[in-house]
Parts: sequence; structure tokens; C-alpha cells
Amino acid sequence: MRTRFALLFLLMLSTGRISPLLAQSTAHALQISGGDLIDLNVFDTPELSGKLRVDERGEISLPLGGVVSVAGLTAEQAARVIEEQLQEKDILKEPHVSVVLLEYATQGVTIIGEVRNPGVYPLLGSRDLLDLISAAGGMTAEAGRTVTITHRADREHPIITTVSNKPGATPGINIDIQPGDTISVSHAGIIYVLGDVGKPGGFVIENDDRLTVLQAIALAQGTNRTAALDKAKVIRKNGGAREEVTVSLKKILANNAADEALSDGDILFVPSSAAKNAWHSVEEILPAAAGASIYRVP
Repeated sequence: MRTRFALLFLLMLSTGRISPLLAQSTAHALQISGGDLIDLNVFDTPELSGKLRVDERGEISLPLGGVVSVAGLTAEQAARVIEEQLQEKDILKEPHVSVVLLEYATQGVTIIGEVRNPGVYPLLGSRDLLDLISAAGGMTAEAGRTVTITHRADREHPIITTVSNKPGATPGINIDIQPGDTISVSHAGIIYVLGDVGKPGGFVIENDDRLTVLQAIALAQGTNRTAALDKAKVIRKNGGAREEVTVSLKKILANNAADEALSDGDILFVPSSAAKNAWHSVEEILPAAAGASIYRVP
């Protein structure tokens, strides 16, 4: 019967009646391993049923049935092995057993990086890359578009793909996600533009992108009329300390000074000439950057 089913499955796959994605998920059925928790149900025999934890040797102890090795088996295969054990021990003549994996100790997918809820998630059924990222709460505001998938069996050859937020873009969906994989969502650079500008905030850029002072000002919808263009400053980290670099927007706009490149984490502050103090201290600006709205560069 099982041979006929297998031949029928292959025939349906070759004729396109079963999608390759479904075939792929079948190939990666979860296997039981040490530490997993299973729910054993023996039909009409509650005294032989219950929740069992797989020990470090990959074995479970059946009520009245002795020890059974289930490591490396799928839930369906484990059920068949337990049925054979109950028959061999003359406990039941025709046992009907079902096994459900409740907790996966090592067969889940680890999701790290710029997601809201990093952790280990079970790979249940057919789930693509975007499904798993959504299960982790989705990407954070500082997430980049680059995602790296590392297979546990081949850590030397990670798969790098991009995830786009544009409508209709679906890269990464057909990537072969396997139990034990690690999915890492990259961190994108953020440039902060604060002070007397049209739209102050943080602007997300990809790690490979470059942003200059004028480009950052343009993203912030330009400076206001009251801005002190000759007193702007860039605050950036230099080792364990912060340094302040004076930037003359007036000279840059007049093409009398180089348009300086900005790096991840830089804060471009444009003071107002109308204020009593044209420049604020770093201690006053940093909280404003921490609470700034984050915008993604198209």
C-alpha cells in the first residue's frame, strides 16, 4: 500500500499536480531528538498513553512497554515502532498508536538579528522565509534588507538573500529552510538629522549605501529659514568616546567645501539661529536622537 502511494506521489509531482514546495517540505519532516517532548496516544488505552520526554540517548520509557529508541524518527515512524514494541511484549494484539511532537529541542529554526522576538521557532509544515520572520514578530525599524540563512549541516556555505518591502516583491520565499537552520536579519545603518530641519528623525540606509550631509538634509526635507547653516555639527562615535565635527552647510551649498560622508550612527544637528543658544550640548541632543522617528530610505 505504501509503495503504491509513493509511486502515485512521484507521478503527481512529475505532472505538476503537487508543487515542488510541498515536496520540499515533505523531505524535511521533523525528526525526534533528545530533549523533545512527545504526546503518546494509544487508542482506547489511556493507561499506556501520556506525555513523554526523550532522554539524551534518544529513548523513551513506555508505560509497561519498556524502553524504545526514537531518535532520528519522524512522529509517524515512532508510532509504528511503538506499535511493534507493544505487540512483541504481548501487551496489545493490534495497537493503534499516534505520536505528536509537542516541544522541539533541536529541530527548530533559530532567528536572530533585527527581529522583534529572536528565538527558536519550530518548523511546522510548509513555512517559507517570510513566514518565519513574521513568527518572530517581524523586522525591527533598524533591520536591513539582507537575510542570511545558514544550514546546520553546511555552515561554510550560507545563503544570502534580500527581503524587499515593495509590493509584489517575494524574494526568499522558495529558499529551502531546514530544521536546525539559523536565520539572521541584518542591521541597517541609521543617520540622524535633528534640529531646525523640515522632518527631523533617523533615516535607515543599507550597510552598502553611502549618505552625504546634503543627501541627509534632503531626506529631512531641507533646513528651515531660521537654521544656522554655518553652525551645524556631526556627532559620531570614535572608539569609546564621542567627537563633534563642525560642518558648514553654507559652504557646502555654495560648493566651497566638500560634501562630507556620514556613517552609521552619525547625528547631524542643525541649530536654530533664532534660539538664545545656537548650539546645544551633546547631553541634550542624544536623548532627542533616541526618541526620534525612524524613516526608511526608499
